[in-house]
Parts: sequence; structure tokens; C-alpha cells
Amino acid sequence: MSKLKIAIQKSGRLHEDSLKLLKSCGIKIDNGKDQLKVEVPNFPLEILYLRNSDIPQYLEDGVVDIAIVGENLLIEKNKKVQILEKLGFSKCRVSLAVPKEIEISDASYFNGKKIATSYPNTIKKYFNERNIKVDVHVISGSVEIAPNIGLADGICDVVSSGSTLFKNGLKETDIVLKSEAVLASSFNLSIQKQKILDQLIFRIKAVLRAKNSKYILMNLPSDKIREVSSILPVLKSPTILPLAQKGWSSLHSVIDEDKFWEVIDELKAAGAEGILVAPIDKIVL
Repeated sequence: MSKLKIAIQKSGRLHEDSLKLLKSCGIKIDNGKDQLKVEVPNFPLEILYLRNSDIPQYLEDGVVDIAIVGENLLIEKNKKVQILEKLGFSKCRVSLAVPKEIEISDASYFNGKKIATSYPNTIKKYFNERNIKVDVHVISGSVEIAPNIGLADGICDVVSSGSTLFKNGLKETDIVLKSEAVLASSFNLSIQKQKILDQLIFRIKAVLRAKNSKYILMNLPSDKIREVSSILPVLKSPTILPLAQKGWSSLHSVIDEDKFWEVIDELKAAGAEGILVAPIDKIVL
């Protein structure tokens, strides 16, 4: 039977979250220490743990069928692959940064100056679009130290919290692009592998829907059901259950976690009481 080959980082910031996502999709992963290829026992999937920078090329060549990889890396490598789904974790940005004492805070500062980066293609395109000439120095790691040792006037690198920049006396100026982990695939999948991929994406979407959603239930006067339902976003319609106390009901629904605090006062004003919010594991539509 054909197996779908998926690449994930063998180490790095995407590694643990990639495994967590797959396990949330019901995929059992048992691999020993330093094992670089694992066959999944309960799904037609083979996992390859690869060096992050190699994954885009393996995707384009069809060595692997799909991969969980940073969108920023795909943009930098510019390979012929397709992004299927944004996964919502490992969010970051590729940004310009300069020594904190520099007053100019836009891209024009770099005109005619040296910039150190691990993203030469991304940064060249960025400055070419702005007609700014820069001298790009490619560094594979520890980019933040470049201005301190006189190698460059500024840098372009991945930024998450900004703490590393601060520790090295740098400040973020322009955001070149925003990125997160994505599911990407080769263009050359067989019909059988495409069917397996469709099954996997179905599971992934069920997990992602649940990630930022909460199960909400509350008690309210039965004559307030229509009013509360109009306040509360739902998948289709809320579930209503009668309570032992006459004239009261329990309303159950799903809500985006970010929207809960926006509507909580409206719910209370409409008569809702005993409001409970609980996590959801999966949402299957």
C-alpha cells in the first residue's frame, strides 16, 4: 500500500509542535533516538526527520510528498511547491534591525550599507522593490552579533519576541514578512497519495478549528433564548436543554475564544447565568 511521505524538522522550533499536531490528528508516532525515518502504524504515513534548510528542495524533487515547514523558508528558497494550509504555530516575522542608537528607523537607512542575513533572496527582493542598494553578507547563524563586530550596519533575521535583538543592542525597524508553520506539498502526487493527503488535511482542519474555539454553556430564562442566540456566534444553532426549574433552560454552543470577552457583558445583560467555558479537542464539520 502506498504511503504518504511527510518531512518535519529533525530539530528546531517547529519540531515539537509538528509532532504535537500529528498526534492530535490521531497519528501514533513511536521513534527511537536519532531515528530519521518512521513508519506510522495506524495511518498510511511515513515521517522523515530532515534538516530544515533541505526540506523545500526535497519537496520540489518529490523525495517527500508533504512537509511541515516555515513559510519564511519556502519564500526564501523559492521552490516549486504549494502551500496547502497555515497551521497557526511557530509564528514569527523576518525583520530588519539596526543598533538601538540609530535614529533612522526605516529601510532607507540601509542604502549603500552592509546588511547581514540568513535570508539573502528575501532581502534582495525587498530592497530591489524599493530601489535601495545594499551590500548583503550571508551568515548562517548568530546574525545578531554582526553589527557589534563591525561586519554589518544592520541585520535581517527571524524575530519572535525581540528579546535576542534587545540583548545584542539592536532594535527592530521594518517587518519584511510575517510567517508561521504551513503544510506544503509537492505538485506531483499520485491519485492514491492525494486521497491520503485529503484524509490528513481533514483531520488537521478539525484540530485547527478546535484550537481557538471553546465550548460554552449557560443557564438563562427560556424567554431569553432568542435574544442570547442572536448575541452568540454558533456553528448552526445552539443546543437548548430544559432545566428542572420551570421557565429556565441551558444553552450550549461554540464560540471563538477571542470573541468571548467581547460578548460576555451582553450575555449577562440578557439574563445568562452560570456561564461555563471549556476547551474543545476537535471540531468536525
